[in-house]
Amino acid sequence: MPSLLEDDDDRHHSFRNDPKPCREDQTEPFPLPSLSQSCPTDLDSHLHYHSLVTTVRGRHDNSYVSSLAVAGKLLLAGSSDKDILSWERATLINPDEAPSGVDGGVGVVAACAGTVKSLVVASDKLFSAHQDHKIRAWRIRSQDLNLNHPNQQKYSRLATMPTLGDRALGLLAPEKQVQVRRHKRCVWVSHADVVSGLALSRDASLLYSVSWDRSMKIWQTSDFRCLESVGHAHDDAINAVASSPDGRVYTGSADRKIKVWKKVEGDKNHSLVATLEGHNSGVNALALNSDGSILFSGACDGSIIAWEREDDGDQMVVLRVLLGHSKSILCLKVVADLVFSGSADKTIRIWRGFEKNYACISVLNGHQGPVKCLAAAVDCGSSSNACFVVYSGSLDSDLKVWRVTVPFL
Repeated sequence: MPSLLEDDDDRHHSFRNDPKPCREDQTEPFPLPSLSQSCPTDLDSHLHYHSLVTTVRGRHDNSYVSSLAVAGKLLLAGSSDKDILSWERATLINPDEAPSGVDGGVGVVAACAGTVKSLVVASDKLFSAHQDHKIRAWRIRSQDLNLNHPNQQKYSRLATMPTLGDRALGLLAPEKQVQVRRHKRCVWVSHADVVSGLALSRDASLLYSVSWDRSMKIWQTSDFRCLESVGHAHDDAINAVASSPDGRVYTGSADRKIKVWKKVEGDKNHSLVATLEGHNSGVNALALNSDGSILFSGACDGSIIAWEREDDGDQMVVLRVLLGHSKSILCLKVVADLVFSGSADKTIRIWRGFEKNYACISVLNGHQGPVKCLAAAVDCGSSSNACFVVYSGSLDSDLKVWRVTVPFL
């Protein structure tokens, strides 16, 4: 049996890189001519507070949380043992108030096939990406979760994508099949390898999926049809996807590149409009700020690049490189003006932006394995402070809940 560090995630996400150590809690310029000034360190780090609220152990010793998503009052988690779990967030934040016998309100709300690689929520629908090359759509209803009897209720599955009808049509029409390996063909609507990431358009009408088969596909969320397929979108496995409010779609790959896609006016399909090259190793994670003007990308060498779009154009320039992690960046999350990064070095770093500069304001220590996934949400604050709740899943089988407080700038 393979160990946790030898499972499917190892193929395209490096956990063992050890770049040259950097100064702690600081961003430094990358070896690029345009970056000559390091980030300021006078953001009063003593005014930022964080605390570990609770730790939830995995249901099985050999399983871990592989993806996370916040859905209103619920926290949803995809696991390596193929299930989708749900907690009531209030009981995780206040564990002393959890019902007796219920671990934070946990319930198995969906039993799947294949490790759950990504989760996204669109209104009353949940979409999950899987190691078995498929995407699944689920109906979320308030009555689906009974906290008193968490294992008795499940979300109802709406579809498996591609649908059986789409696959059947593809098999009957050879022109709708594509070459995926030297001696293997599949229908154009099907991913031929692990579906590594999902993202939704701003209006949630479109779902973007990427895969280690190097392709990106675009689905209609209303009827689950595949509208477009971009084969060989990259030269290597695609690890991450992010969708901007303005319609641009970003894909990050093990080929060290980030590609920008959008539907040009008058065109039926999305086109490649820019390629961002700046990383010296494979790109594992992507995240955008709220208006889509700044893109954050994390790579195998532990670096995070902040990219800024130029004058509403398609090109983006390197704004800042955030250094501090000693191993691969595995996940990124942006909430308000904070960037959360999870790494194979077992830590979570919190970066804060101020006038286009970013500084690491805190490091969350506690996990005993690589931090695989993150979710975060705004919590109650005060007139002088903002409060956030951060959820982290690790290969150590733990789900941890953190509370972070920062002063308003």
